[in-house]
Amino acid sequence: ERLTPHLAQAWLKIAAVRQKAAQASLSAMAFVKVLKTAAYFKRFQVQKRRRREGKTDYYARKKMTRQDKNKFNNRKYRFVVRFSNKRCITQVVYATLRGDIVVAAAASNELTAFGIPVGH
Repeated sequence: ERLTPHLAQAWLKIAAVRQKAAQASLSAMAFVKVLKTAAYFKRFQVQKRRRREGKTDYYARKKMTRQDKNKFNNRKYRFVVRFSNKRCITQVVYATLRGDIVVAAAASNELTAFGIPVGH
């Protein structure tokens, strides 16, 4: 199709308006500092898996499992209770560098073996 003089003039007006709008937005825009540069991402360290999943608060765990200095090389036992939809599980646990060691465990569904028909 041929570009008529009327159509060409309309296109020029639209282009001029767009150019003015672009210049106005550039002058109105404040200086934005780039905070996360390539150097930031080079040094970025991914958190532990259980921290990323939101399952373990390592600060609280460290406080809970820390043993007194005068009780060196002794185990610090803790009683863990977990509730599922059907039963309650209890454990006696102590922490090591390799991981937590479960000393004893009991669940509420074992109560029937002791003659208690309810509570599980």
